[in-house]
Amino acid sequence: MKKNATAAARTPLFDRVFKPETVTLPNGHTVLRPRSRTPLIAALVLFALALSVKVTGFDLTLIVKRASQLTKILGQIFQPDASFFDKVLPPLFDTIKMSILGSVIGCLLALPYAVAASANINRSKPLLAALRFVLNIVRTLPTLVIASICALVFGLGTFAGTVAIVVFTFGVVTKMLYESIETVNMGAFEALESAGANKFQAFWSAVFPQVLPTYLSHCLYSFEMNVRAASILGYVGAGGLGILIDERIGWRDYNGLGTVLLTLFVAVFVIENLSQFLRSKLS
Repeated sequence: MKKNATAAARTPLFDRVFKPETVTLPNGHTVLRPRSRTPLIAALVLFALALSVKVTGFDLTLIVKRASQLTKILGQIFQPDASFFDKVLPPLFDTIKMSILGSVIGCLLALPYAVAASANINRSKPLLAALRFVLNIVRTLPTLVIASICALVFGLGTFAGTVAIVVFTFGVVTKMLYESIETVNMGAFEALESAGANKFQAFWSAVFPQVLPTYLSHCLYSFEMNVRAASILGYVGAGGLGILIDERIGWRDYNGLGTVLLTLFVAVFVIENLSQFLRSKLS
């Protein structure tokens, strides 16, 4: 017993952590069970956490010291100014109109692109790689960056915001849709192609009915996201509620800001519940 303990103490740390452990089963057979890597993973997570705190300068004491100021601001926000409500409605309608128009155009553009970017429809690997490369670039850009570029190109206002939502919706819906297309049963598609139909006819008759409910669900989901995203596009001059939010924060009018946020919350709540109801009917 003493010799076994001495041998274990002399075993290198790497072997003790990673080397498989020999286990004898009740039937007499011997199997190798891998050592648990939980201690190593926990150590790496703690190291990454400590490094993140160091790099970001996170200070918990500062949060504690400024908690009273946060409470004061939140207290004013939760006391909305009812007289400011009339000024909130026009930009709110602009936000909703931007979201609707941008979502519709972006979803319509996403459909043919998703078909062309599907590996089971498009057999040309160079073309497929090029289409997905362009899509990855579009999806990499945040909505605010796209809105900033559109504001510079098309000028300030809701048109720039609408174009930004179109680009964002196009990237999101295309990605989700071509992944859905690649999971469908291609038997009917291949049969129609063998019978002489072209790819468009085969897709429209065999594949599109299978992905239509999923496509509509993706469109509704993107509309939900766009309502929230459109509310902050005003920070870069793209119209909507963002201009009003930025203005109220700049004037330290937290009661008016509370009115804006409350109105936005109600609008998003109604839209999300309506969207979920419609998606449940599609499933």
